[in-house]
Amino acid sequence: MSPVALPSQNAAVLHGPRDLRIEDRTLWPPAPTQVQVAVASTGLCGSDLHYYMHGRNGDFAVRAPLVLGHEAAGVVTAIGAGVNNFTVGQRVAIEAGVFCRTCSYCEKGRYNLCKSMRFCSSAAVYPHADGTLQTRMNHPAYVLHHLPDSCTFEQAALAEPLSVLIHATRRANLTAGQTVLVFGVGAIGLLACAVAKSMGASRIVAIDINQPRLDFAKDNGFASQVFCLPMADKAKTSDEQLRRAKETAQLALSTFEAKDGFDVVFECTGAEPAIQTSVHAAIAGGKVMLIGMGSRNVMLPLSSAALREVDIQGSFRYANTYPAALELLSSGKLENVEKLITHRFPLEDTKSAFELLARGKDEDGKMVLKVMIESNPS
Repeated sequence: MSPVALPSQNAAVLHGPRDLRIEDRTLWPPAPTQVQVAVASTGLCGSDLHYYMHGRNGDFAVRAPLVLGHEAAGVVTAIGAGVNNFTVGQRVAIEAGVFCRTCSYCEKGRYNLCKSMRFCSSAAVYPHADGTLQTRMNHPAYVLHHLPDSCTFEQAALAEPLSVLIHATRRANLTAGQTVLVFGVGAIGLLACAVAKSMGASRIVAIDINQPRLDFAKDNGFASQVFCLPMADKAKTSDEQLRRAKETAQLALSTFEAKDGFDVVFECTGAEPAIQTSVHAAIAGGKVMLIGMGSRNVMLPLSSAALREVDIQGSFRYANTYPAALELLSSGKLENVEKLITHRFPLEDTKSAFELLARGKDEDGKMVLKVMIESNPS
């Protein structure tokens, strides 16, 4: 008796820097605790781009072929024998982090800090955990989430980066009436503005070095006022660097007519000068939330932070945010959030999508913010 042939599926697989191949792979049935999902939409993230361009993201280098992508949603196509809360045909969002559920962090509800975390499309662990840029994938049922009827697949794919900001606002204890400053208006920074607005922030302003992105943020209601950082030669000494940061903050606050600073500053760039400036831009007793991942070691104006009781907090990924993110996306409260999606590609053109994301502009000069990959357009 000949063996039964298993079906196959396509995946965008990274083999090295800029070496991305569309491969035909065996489609295995889901394990007892898994659900099989036909991936509909995947948003490309900055970490995906780092892997694509350099074969690594910070300290995490790709050591084996890796399927990229972790911002995704799709349709249930098969269910493992031990799963009873999903049915074939249901629409779901895919939470990318698979946590152990037994360690002290998981038991406390802080599973984003789980030391056994396996995160889709990350090379942090080996063997790597493949991501969502494939036509079908098997994923643990406990990190899948039912979609509200009014939530599209593309909106659901935004639940992953939106979760980053929901987690950050919870860490900051952001409340209605507070003032917010956002450094960096890429997709994450724009979502920071959107979440703050949905929570009733009394004022939201933004800073960047990219005037077109700032114009987009203001024109589409993400920020009420913007400030473009002046370009300058690199500081030659640490003292000069810290002095410039303070002067830049004073200039921005003067422009915003907010000399005392802002209640909460979301730093979404990860760039050292922006982090330093953020400390000076916070009001006495305010908070700086470090969201952007960039500089590994940063020199901080700690005296200024300590003397003014400015809290500097880190925010890493998210935990217990997906239900809130999906509800928010389907509520209509995130005005113009769909405009973050600027370009779309089929799975077979994923390499072209990454090249476009790296350039930052398309051939017509249109700005690139969030690129979506459609694995199953039907």
